[in-house]
Amino acid sequence: MLFQLANHNPDIQKLIDRGFALRFDSNFLVVMDIPYLNAEGNLCWGAIVTVLKDIDGSRVEPVDHQIFFAGGVPHGLDGNPIPSLGGGAAEVTLAKSDVVVQRSFSNKPPGGLPDFYTKIEHYLSIVSGPARHRYPEADPFTFNVDDDAGLESVFHFRDTLTSRALIGDLAAKFASEIVAVIGLGGTGAYVLDYLTKTNVVEIRGYDPKPFHVHNAFRSPGQLSADELGKPKPEVYQNRYQTFRKGLHLEAKAIESNCEADFAGVTFAFVCVDSGTARAEIFDLLIRLGIPFIDVGMGLVRQNGALAGMIRTTVLKPENAEEVRAKQLVPLSDPPGHEYRANIQIAELNAMNASIAVLAYKQHCGFYAQGLPAYNLLMNTTLPHLFVEPNA
Repeated sequence: MLFQLANHNPDIQKLIDRGFALRFDSNFLVVMDIPYLNAEGNLCWGAIVTVLKDIDGSRVEPVDHQIFFAGGVPHGLDGNPIPSLGGGAAEVTLAKSDVVVQRSFSNKPPGGLPDFYTKIEHYLSIVSGPARHRYPEADPFTFNVDDDAGLESVFHFRDTLTSRALIGDLAAKFASEIVAVIGLGGTGAYVLDYLTKTNVVEIRGYDPKPFHVHNAFRSPGQLSADELGKPKPEVYQNRYQTFRKGLHLEAKAIESNCEADFAGVTFAFVCVDSGTARAEIFDLLIRLGIPFIDVGMGLVRQNGALAGMIRTTVLKPENAEEVRAKQLVPLSDPPGHEYRANIQIAELNAMNASIAVLAYKQHCGFYAQGLPAYNLLMNTTLPHLFVEPNA
């Protein structure tokens, strides 16, 4: 990846040619073998870490004038901390553990730092100047280039959102997750959309029905006329496979005997509107010990306007049977079910999916959770979320 970047970015190639010890790690440019003096005037070695901003998929530029530093506080020849470095304590999670960020620095020259070569040379002169003066053999130009840092990404594009937000350690919580989405209608389509932006290693999706015009009005993405009539999994596979890998969507209904489809699955979302189909899926997931979330929506006319509830129910192996017995979730279909008006609106599908994915991310430890809950209801007439907490 480093040499691919260098092919499209002359400033990074110039750093390589100069002899800097470079590495590309988790969308950060890491410059190792940076000499500096500690408080005792001894020679130490650190690393500069800086965020990459993606321009067009090939070219990158600095996000700002700041850097992160793996090492202690650099000191001058007088034994005092170098005064021109601002910043403070900081942490950045990288894929390789030999570089541990401890602090950030901020020093912006009048002309700015327009590219990475200028930026690294600028900070090298400040951080390493005293060390190179006292120890002439302290050479930062070691040509120690590492082109293999970190795991292969599931994305076809660099995840600059994670690196800019400094949440690589939290994003890594999904790295071994295999998630299934059962039902790719309105809410299920939004769940799928949100999951594709996470680095879960694999997403499996199931829906036996074709994609019609009404589906486009309650799901994310732009409609292309040639998508109409195709299986929903095929439509979404084509939409998202250019963005990420590990996407396996299949046109089939999930029944209680579909164990093979869930081998290795660590979490599931149930997004179906049939109670009898849901009951079979519940049987399967509970039997396999897979934690899952079931979503639902009920809208009716009320004084001419729409009103109703959206529901998110969390079932984990330790409480799934108990939650199921509370009859919070419809597991059968009333007479005339096939003729009823199934009202779904895009923003409520998206809200339902958002609450469900938020609950999943809490389950994984990405979001904090003050009060674990198994059932969340939102009334559309009140901007309020009703929560039934775990006992």
